[in-house]
Amino acid sequence: MILLSVLAEKLNAELIGNAACGVSAVASLENAAAGELSFLSNSKYRPFLSETNATAVLIKADDVPFVAPGVNVLVVADPYVAFAKAAQLLDTTPASAQTGIHPTAVIDPSAHIAADAAIGAKAVISAQAVIGAGAQIGAGCFIGEGAEIGAATKVWANVAIYHRVKIGQRCVIQSGAVIGADGFGFANERGRWLKIPQTGSVRIGDDCEIGANTCIDRGAIEDTLIGNNVIIDNLCQIAHNVKIGDHTAIAGCTTVAGSTTIGRYCIIGGAAVINGHIEICDGAQVSGMAMLMKPVTEKGVYTSGLPATTNAEWRRNTAKLRQIDQLYQRVKQLEKQFAASGEDAPAATED
Repeated sequence: MILLSVLAEKLNAELIGNAACGVSAVASLENAAAGELSFLSNSKYRPFLSETNATAVLIKADDVPFVAPGVNVLVVADPYVAFAKAAQLLDTTPASAQTGIHPTAVIDPSAHIAADAAIGAKAVISAQAVIGAGAQIGAGCFIGEGAEIGAATKVWANVAIYHRVKIGQRCVIQSGAVIGADGFGFANERGRWLKIPQTGSVRIGDDCEIGANTCIDRGAIEDTLIGNNVIIDNLCQIAHNVKIGDHTAIAGCTTVAGSTTIGRYCIIGGAAVINGHIEICDGAQVSGMAMLMKPVTEKGVYTSGLPATTNAEWRRNTAKLRQIDQLYQRVKQLEKQFAASGEDAPAATED
């Protein structure tokens, strides 16, 4: 539990209410109970302010008049950011590995493991690997030869981190992630595929999160590079020699082909597909299911996926789309006829 007086100080919030009250968990406005903290960042949910049973709420100053009597208020500039910070303070997520080294872990004598690091059951730590102070390596993980895991980084169960991969401090690697597997490098000799050894590695900065079952391939010659505070969702594929700038966010099921550079502060929507050997500038936003085939040189929002519609409408539109080349040729022919006659082509009309 944390007292509201302490929470207000840590969040730089104005407290309206009982400073001696405490909260022990976070919850939604609609479902919060006594002893819980909630927030309002979307005015759509404002009606719940008058009905919530939360002990305290994080809100903007404009929303104070709508709060139910008896509910303590923490006034902040950005309730969602304040909620994130409060949730960290109240986090009850367990460690990915208990204190110390589990007796079933297999650790090479040449590995360097900090005294306060935790190694879970049946984890394998290879030769010359380095596990930093306070790092947690979950059950069943594989840490390859010469790999480095930074201080306070949390690796959940069954993660594979290949040889010479370097991961920074305070990162979170979710279960099933594979970091440093071979990139898709092959040459074709008269129909037969020849493997190109992938001798680069992967370097991940500080404060990153890598989602469950996401794969980040090692570089072919130079390293695949992930900057600081990059967040990558579940089931993403980051190919060899990709570079991702600081503070970029990539949603689930996105695929980034090899040797692409993504700038800083970019936001990539779910299931996006990004072509290889292109560059995306800082601050670009890519909508979900978009397909980027060319470089993005100007900050903005880029979209190509089509929203779902009824099957009947989709079938009609698809049938028309298949005739677009014929329509184009007819328009070109009509333009030639009007040009030859000296008449102006009729202006387009809207139905």
